[in-house]
Amino acid sequence: MNRVGPALESLTARLTETPADFLAEPRTAGKGAVHVDAVAGDLLALFGDPVPANELVRFGATVSNDQRNRLALVLLTSWLLADDWFQRAGVAPMDVLRALDAASSELAPHTSAKSCHADPERREELVRIVLARLGYRPAGESLAQAQDRLVSVSASERRRAVDAARGAAERARAIREALARKAAQESADKMWRE
Repeated sequence: MNRVGPALESLTARLTETPADFLAEPRTAGKGAVHVDAVAGDLLALFGDPVPANELVRFGATVSNDQRNRLALVLLTSWLLADDWFQRAGVAPMDVLRALDAASSELAPHTSAKSCHADPERREELVRIVLARLGYRPAGESLAQAQDRLVSVSASERRRAVDAARGAAERARAIREALARKAAQESADKMWRE
């Protein structure tokens, strides 16, 4: 998030104006209307050389029904990334592909695509995750502000922060125990020497 990106408000407004085609049911296991792999391929073509078809399989119609929400998030994220700002910024197609994949995979377990369209806080979460995965922060925010706000609106980022804090606490506990054992051993050694 070292680079300054577009204004947050412009991207969240773009999500509120998502066309119906990007909100339609993704095609999985022979059901649904939109071929998400084709949409992702078209999006990536906007950014330069087409991405190999094998890179788009993860968005294809053969994906199981339990991935329907993830694919719906890919559609919504595709609309977001089709904003002219990203093309003018020269974002590489493979970076766009990674952002599509990362954002949809991070959000799918706890957030529906419908809420990312309808709920202002979920729209902000989607925008912030996409920007972060591309190495950008919203215009007008410092790096610290952008990171704090991402953690506060993103369930996956909150979980990451909690896990990091839990890991740090566990390491601190292990160090305290090791120091206590060492002190006890030194005390015992001193007692034997006397």
